[in-house]
Amino acid sequence: MKRILFPTDFSETATNAFVHALEFANSVDGELILLHAFDLPVFDSQYFPENYMLIYESVELTQFEVFKDELPKLHAIAQERNLDHIKMMHRLMDGNLVSTIQKVIKEDQIDYIIMGTEGEKSWTEVFLGTNTTAVISDVDIPILSIPVEAKYKTIKNIGFTTRFRPKDKPALKHVVEIAKKMKAKVKCLYVKTDASDVSKETIKEWEAEFANDPVEFTIVFSEEVKESILDFVLFKDVDVLIMLAYKHNFFKSLFHHSLTKDCTAHWEVPILVIPIQ
Repeated sequence: MKRILFPTDFSETATNAFVHALEFANSVDGELILLHAFDLPVFDSQYFPENYMLIYESVELTQFEVFKDELPKLHAIAQERNLDHIKMMHRLMDGNLVSTIQKVIKEDQIDYIIMGTEGEKSWTEVFLGTNTTAVISDVDIPILSIPVEAKYKTIKNIGFTTRFRPKDKPALKHVVEIAKKMKAKVKCLYVKTDASDVSKETIKEWEAEFANDPVEFTIVFSEEVKESILDFVLFKDVDVLIMLAYKHNFFKSLFHHSLTKDCTAHWEVPILVIPIQ
């Protein structure tokens, strides 16, 4: 059974992402670990030694009360979607988001992370302006990022960006297994630029190897990688986009500039980032 970590601050963004987490868990026969992390305030005890522990206890109690009040709402969502059979565990932890996530990954042997992001106007804001970026940088398991605009719908088409590197192939095989469980198709995109060095023979080898799987390959000749990916998402009706992250600095550079207003107005697709070692 796959273990899926779902960090939440109980915001509208997180609640929207929770629906995606439920459906993903249902598709891959997974269970959810709900994590609410909070930072304790930093005080110098020498200025108020008598109240030092009381302050911390008050903060912890407040967070516990929030946690206790919000969890039934999430369980109600699961029940409304007939997904209350999915096992859910709950963790309330003090510490910053990244450190608590890293701790839970090790302690609970997490396979996936699913979390919401609040970008609204560009890919830069979608990814680089949120906690998701920090998590992507510091963990080595797949992360499904859910834009607040992305309301859940049945996944029929999974987009997969590749440069036909040897390490991309195991990731694609992993995605194909997920697609089969979802009864979805995998649509692969290679944006061939003037600097690209992938041979026709390599592409043919991949096509032959995945010929019996629900996979199709699209080659686009363009120097505009970002725009080509977004066009692909729109015209191929991609429901979730898979991107491979070799290095965070490459990933960041890909989204450094905003896309045109017309493109970003349509950006409502979840992105699954698979780190490649």
